[in-house]
Amino acid sequence: MGDLRSQVGELMAATGRSELAELVAIRSVADPRQFPPEECERAALWVRDRFAELGFMDARLETTPDGSKAVVGSRACPEPDAPTVLLYAHYDVQPPLDDSAWRTPPFDLTEIDGRWYGRGAADCKGNILMHLLALRALGDDIPVNLKLVVEGSEEQGTGGLERFVEANPDVLRADAILVCDTGNAAVGRPAATVTLRGMVNIVVRVESMVSEVHSGMFGGPAPDSLAALIAILASLRDEDGNTTITGLDASRRWDGAPYAPEQFRSDAGVLEGVALLGDGTVSDMLWARPAVTVLGIDCPPVLGSTAAIVPRAAARLNLRIPPGIEADDAHAAFVAHLRAAAPWGVHIDIETEAVGSPFSADTDGPAYRAMAAAMLESYGVPMTTLGQGGSIPLCNVFADTYPDAEIILMGVEEPLALIHAPNESVDPTEIERLALSEALFLRGYGSARH
Repeated sequence: MGDLRSQVGELMAATGRSELAELVAIRSVADPRQFPPEECERAALWVRDRFAELGFMDARLETTPDGSKAVVGSRACPEPDAPTVLLYAHYDVQPPLDDSAWRTPPFDLTEIDGRWYGRGAADCKGNILMHLLALRALGDDIPVNLKLVVEGSEEQGTGGLERFVEANPDVLRADAILVCDTGNAAVGRPAATVTLRGMVNIVVRVESMVSEVHSGMFGGPAPDSLAALIAILASLRDEDGNTTITGLDASRRWDGAPYAPEQFRSDAGVLEGVALLGDGTVSDMLWARPAVTVLGIDCPPVLGSTAAIVPRAAARLNLRIPPGIEADDAHAAFVAHLRAAAPWGVHIDIETEAVGSPFSADTDGPAYRAMAAAMLESYGVPMTTLGQGGSIPLCNVFADTYPDAEIILMGVEEPLALIHAPNESVDPTEIERLALSEALFLRGYGSARH
């Protein structure tokens, strides 16, 4: 193992930063309204070429149903009964948002205080580098069959790879699937993510009058659509901040690794004196209970508003659903609650944008045992299990398509990475230690299975 550790370290020192800088410099935002689509193809070709150099001789670009390109390939093991491991990541990234909010240029990998800053440095280009380092360190000594998929539209949520898997199930079939798009509890604390929340996205529109009317002449008896919308939104939480959607259980407890409130306050940037929400622990609220968020409101802005009663208003809402609650049941309860909460007989229209199921991983198989051993050896501390508040619909597709496969969620993202926000960064030691973990896993899992 000492040799493998030193090999990963030497590879990281020699090419790790330069390679990640090359990949981060490619502005692979999968939204042609914001960035040229050629940038995504450049990133796909970069990934294809690097893995082709590592024995994925059939590495190629597959066009998925949403038009994005997924890098797909395989590498065979000479052992006839060797298991198959699928390696997953994505090369597309979130838009940088406000460039002026960045400490450094978002597409120029920059080191500050030991962290590497840049859009996609953690989510998810750092995980692509992790795969490359692990495979290079192993060289020809890989006792498993390998499959690869690096997709190009995960951040847009348009479902291209999900539909590709459903239409081509044999292409990515495997015994173990490493979904490398999550992360550790903190730098140096290895973890596998074992649950994901599902989600329901809804737009609720309220209408009460034909048009604006003067608030002085009509205010009082005239029904105010914005006030009605505020009343509806207020019904979604109680005074402690618990989500209170009728019919959804908001009392469940998380039995995995805890998330210290002080650490959460720091990670989330909660201002001094502002309370955390809910009557459960941070872990309960994040990973075991439904949580509703108001994503946006359509109403007159403060600047330019007039003394008029608002005849119509709308809000976009996001409901996160923990494992144990069916997505369709949560959707039905959410819609029913919104309709029942509408006051004064105002007209209400509800548009459902998306519904996704929660995910819970099976953790008692040989792949999980091999990964736990690998992370312990790499980090020197035991692997913990985490939930994640976000949703990865692909995991449900993998579970449905490959019911016998073990699905392990891991990766270089941790709270300080600030993924999806300005100043995204990665700790390079996480890339190095997880590359070693993956290399040890591939060696240990392959040896144990044949």
